[in-house]
Amino acid sequence: MARVKCGMLIKLFLLFAIIPLVELYLLLKLASITGVATTIGLVVVTAIIGSVLAKSQGWLAWWRFRNASLAGRIPAAELVDGLLIAFAAALLLTPGLLTDTFGFALLIPTSRRWFRSRMMRYVSANVRVRFIGQPGPGGEPVERHSEIWETTDTGQTIDAEYRPKRTEKLDEPA
Repeated sequence: MARVKCGMLIKLFLLFAIIPLVELYLLLKLASITGVATTIGLVVVTAIIGSVLAKSQGWLAWWRFRNASLAGRIPAAELVDGLLIAFAAALLLTPGLLTDTFGFALLIPTSRRWFRSRMMRYVSANVRVRFIGQPGPGGEPVERHSEIWETTDTGQTIDAEYRPKRTEKLDEPA
């Protein structure tokens, strides 16, 4: 458990301390080569283009999510796409070259599929789902643990015909 917390702290440190410093260095280096106005213009233009692309991709993901739901399918891939698009929009609004590159990569459908498959594989390997429902007949909550890829198929096929036990008509209530 301590190892997990330490690993997470290192990742958070990299995310919030190292990446902004690298971004600042790259922006200053670009400004020294192309000029301050060009660098600021690039940051503004990527934010505008990114927000327009994120909006269009977001609506497309919402449309796919809605269609999957209406068709009775679980819209897992569509939901992950929506999350990745929202993350891409946040990255594109953050000034920086690395965050913009990663954000644009998340907005391109083919590369987003690659990230989505990795994310879904990680979640299916590391996340367990637990359902708790309303109290059952004994007053205890109904609880069920579920694996994402869990199946109850035993491989047996039972072939049968239905025949009612009683053939006589039941009297209708008065």
